[in-house]
Amino acid sequence: MEASADAGAAAAAAAAAARTLRWAGRAGHLGGFPRAAVFAAVGAFAKAYASLLNTTTVHNADVLLRLVSARPLGTPLLTVSNHMSTVDDPLMWGFKGFPTSDAMLGRWVLTAEDICFRNVVMSYVFRLGKCVPITRGGGIYQEHMNEALDVLVNGGWLHSFPEGKIAQDDQPIRRLKWGTPSLIVRAPITPIVLPIVHSGFEKVMPENLFFGRRPPVPLWGKKIDIIIGEPIEFDMASLKQEAAMVPHDPSSVRKGWPTITPGGLDEAAQRWLYQKMSDKIQSVMERLRKKLLNLKQH
Repeated sequence: MEASADAGAAAAAAAAAARTLRWAGRAGHLGGFPRAAVFAAVGAFAKAYASLLNTTTVHNADVLLRLVSARPLGTPLLTVSNHMSTVDDPLMWGFKGFPTSDAMLGRWVLTAEDICFRNVVMSYVFRLGKCVPITRGGGIYQEHMNEALDVLVNGGWLHSFPEGKIAQDDQPIRRLKWGTPSLIVRAPITPIVLPIVHSGFEKVMPENLFFGRRPPVPLWGKKIDIIIGEPIEFDMASLKQEAAMVPHDPSSVRKGWPTITPGGLDEAAQRWLYQKMSDKIQSVMERLRKKLLNLKQH
C-alpha cells in the first residue's frame, strides 16, 4: 500500500514538473531567442494598451526606472502591488519610457498555476515570459516559492501581488498573504522592496461584463493611474532578533514549516515575523492608495 502511494505521489510530481516546464524559463533556452520574441510581442501589446489605447498616468516613475536598470549589482528588487485584473501584468509596465520589451531587464512574476499553466502550450509561453507558477493552497514553502527565491538570490527582479487574488472594488488594501515576506526573510541579501498601487485596470478588464464573464480582449478608452512609492526599509537583523524571543503558543496550528537558518527561526518566530512585515507593507500600500485617490481628485 505504501509503495503504491509513493508511486502515485511520484507520478503526480512528474506530471506537475512536465506541466510547468521550468527548463523553458532558463535564460539560455534556445539561445534566449524564444524569450526575446515573447517579450517583444507582449511588450508591444502592453505599450499599445497602456500608452495608445488608454490614458496612463504614472507618478514617481523615475524610482522604478532607476531600480530596474541601475540598482547595485547583485541586489534583488521585489515590487509589490494591488491586484485589480488579469491584465495588471503586463499592462502596468507598458507606460511611456519603460523598457517593456527588454527581456534582460524584465521582471519575474508570481502567477496562478491553475490559470496560466493549464496546459503545455500555455506553460511554455508563460515560462518564456518569466512567470513563476504558484499553486493555490500550496503554502509559502511550496517548491515554486523556492523558484521565486532563486530569482532574488540571483539579484533579479520579482513582482508579487501579495493580496493573493483580484479585487475590483476600490476598497482599502486587504490583508496580505505571507508568501512575500517569507521571500524577503529567506533571501541572503535583503531585496529592495518597492510598493506600487494602481487603478483603472478593473475597467480595462472587468471581471463581470458579458454575462458575468470577462471581455474577450481588454477594453480601451479608459484612464489608468499608477503611483510608485519609495522603497520599504526592513531592519532584518533587529526583526529576526525580536522574532526569536516570541513565546511559543501550544494551542496555535502548526504546519510543519522548516526552521529558517541562519538565526534558527522556528515556526512561531516565523509567524510573528511574517505578520509584522505584512502589516508594514500593507500599511505603506494603503497610504499610497489614499495618495493616489487624492491625486486623481485634483
